[in-house]
Amino acid sequence: MSLPYNRDLIPRARELRKDATKEERRLWFVFLRAYPIRFQRQKTIGSFIVDFYCYQAKLVIELDGSQHYTEQGTDYDLERDAVLAAYGLQVLRFSNSDVAEHFEAVCETIHRTVQSRLEKVK
Repeated sequence: MSLPYNRDLIPRARELRKDATKEERRLWFVFLRAYPIRFQRQKTIGSFIVDFYCYQAKLVIELDGSQHYTEQGTDYDLERDAVLAAYGLQVLRFSNSDVAEHFEAVCETIHRTVQSRLEKVK
């Protein structure tokens, strides 16, 4: 199944790649960029831009800052995750503090999830 794609979001996705958070840069440059299964940064999917996306594993990784922990932010994330799930995608969410304080555990969770997802999509 091909994912919906909004070309109008490309400039914003480029901006987000250029202005990535410290945690996004760390996860990308230390782990995901060299991961043996390809990930993309700031990928447009439908009307959203996800932080990281792995096509092969149908996996989205989101790093959440403080705005995600408000009632409005939580509600939006739930709706967004439901839309992404309808496309057959799994969403993994980590807080910025998880990446800063528990980096190895975050990487291990991503790796285990990718491996599990690859087994399911075969």
